[in-house]
Amino acid sequence: MDHSAVLALYDRDLRENAAPDGPGARIERVGAVVRQVADAEGWNGVLWSGLDAAGADRAIKDQIAYFTGLGRGFEWKLHGHDRPGDLGARLLAAGFRAEPEETLLIAETDRLTLDAEPPAGVRLVRATDAAGVDLVVDVHERAFGTDGTRLRHRLLARLAADPGTVVAVVALAGDEPVGAARMELVPGTRFAGLWGGGTVEAWRGRGIYRALVAHRARVAAARGYRYLQVDASRMSRPILQRLGFHALSTTTPYLYGS
Repeated sequence: MDHSAVLALYDRDLRENAAPDGPGARIERVGAVVRQVADAEGWNGVLWSGLDAAGADRAIKDQIAYFTGLGRGFEWKLHGHDRPGDLGARLLAAGFRAEPEETLLIAETDRLTLDAEPPAGVRLVRATDAAGVDLVVDVHERAFGTDGTRLRHRLLARLAADPGTVVAVVALAGDEPVGAARMELVPGTRFAGLWGGGTVEAWRGRGIYRALVAHRARVAAARGYRYLQVDASRMSRPILQRLGFHALSTTTPYLYGS
């Protein structure tokens, strides 16, 4: 993989020329900033910026004023290769708070190890309706300790409006949901994104996460997507790299008012 070329393609297709991530959201370009605007349950934030040192502080103030005027908290999704190099420090100085850094990993679907299967007694089931989404959210809340209200809203809206662009999967041990993940397929690009992969604590270390990755990768490959992208935590990064993912940059969510 040519890391520089793939990173440039990622920036162009998924950030600078991004499509809305769900019904009711819209993409706006204002100067050198690309942002998504959604309702209170959706994702609001800055996806891409092409700033320099002279204009960065003004652009940050403008985005704060815009989203605050809408009554929205928002995220500035900063990548490690974004410029200027001190953009993160400028965001902190403007009142943002930084969430933990993650690693941007990308893989070519035809070069991944896709033979991982769930452990004995566990099966993978697609979530295609409200009952399935509830199982995904249940795992999300137990695995990550966070509220799943927004996730439920976004998944249900996406499945209703454009089901071909999202794949949600639950790992069931009998009738108990023990792992879950989703994949967002981006029409008109070569990228599919892996999101929300998690396993409840008692079931970790048995290969469920790996099986969820392999399942989604097989679906992406079958649908003609060349690249898989994931923002990986420190815990998931080693598993993904063993499967064939490459580290291309980092991502850090900077949050304002949310």
